[in-house]
Amino acid sequence: MKRIIVALALSFLPSLPAFATPPATFTEAKIVAKQQVYLDQADSAMGELYCGCKWTWVGKSGGRIDAESCGLKTRKQETRAERTEWEHIVTAWTFGHQRECWQNGGREHCVDDDPVFRAMEADLFNLYPSVGEVNGDRSNFNYGMASGVAPQYGQCKTKVDFDQRAAEPRDEVKGLVARTTFYMFDRYQLNMSRQQQQLLMAWDKQYPVTPWEQERNKRIAAIMGHANPFVTGERSWTPGYKPAGDGIVNPIPQRVAKSASAPEVISTASTGVIIGNRNSHVYHLPSGCPSYDKVATKNQITFGSESEAEAAGFRKAGNCR
Repeated sequence: MKRIIVALALSFLPSLPAFATPPATFTEAKIVAKQQVYLDQADSAMGELYCGCKWTWVGKSGGRIDAESCGLKTRKQETRAERTEWEHIVTAWTFGHQRECWQNGGREHCVDDDPVFRAMEADLFNLYPSVGEVNGDRSNFNYGMASGVAPQYGQCKTKVDFDQRAAEPRDEVKGLVARTTFYMFDRYQLNMSRQQQQLLMAWDKQYPVTPWEQERNKRIAAIMGHANPFVTGERSWTPGYKPAGDGIVNPIPQRVAKSASAPEVISTASTGVIIGNRNSHVYHLPSGCPSYDKVATKNQITFGSESEAEAAGFRKAGNCR
């Protein structure tokens, strides 16, 4: 009965207007990921990312780990080991450090001022539920081999080499993390070390795409508007691969005033762009709406038309002329 209820819930979710566009923030992404990607996976054989544990959903996007389902033992942080956390397979530290915003003020500054960083942070392909303690121990380490490390979390096969600053995930997800990493570095034009490329190419070849990875890709593609080409086979990472940068976006266009004596004009880049406030669910047109350029960057979401904004549950600002 439980599986039937979950299946019915999933069948209705794609039509929900709140998720008519990809999530714009990490907070939104966690909620969408739960409801439209992983809702029926809490008690699946695949389990969460690092240990294959089953879990029970709690709240909007959280969960409680079933340690007995995977033989999980706490290493040090008992409270954190009992909960799920959303792991960025390519860490925010990794992609953030390749953005100027991080150098000028860290993650908070990137969230406020860099639309590319926000897109990376909220990219559903890069998110996966995981045991909180293992997620914390992985920290901002790259994936690597931890051959000399003894089991640290009971029967959980993921190992963290704190000395070498590397985390080796269980075999069942090595292919998935490799293809996800390729996707992130390709889509957002990130630089990857030669050593990291060689390891991930080996994992990609050794651990082919699974039926669940294909299904996960399908679910996320329905939300994001594109698939992971390294899962579908449209692209393949090879030595010397040049990232395409499909996900590089420009900052939200703003109004431009020529001078005090000249009338205010709208830059050509902003033509047709509608800005919504995700807090108030009010949208503003580039012409005739005084608050168009007053929405805080971190609260902005863009639409191509009024009908698109209204379909997503937004209404026109009352002060628009």
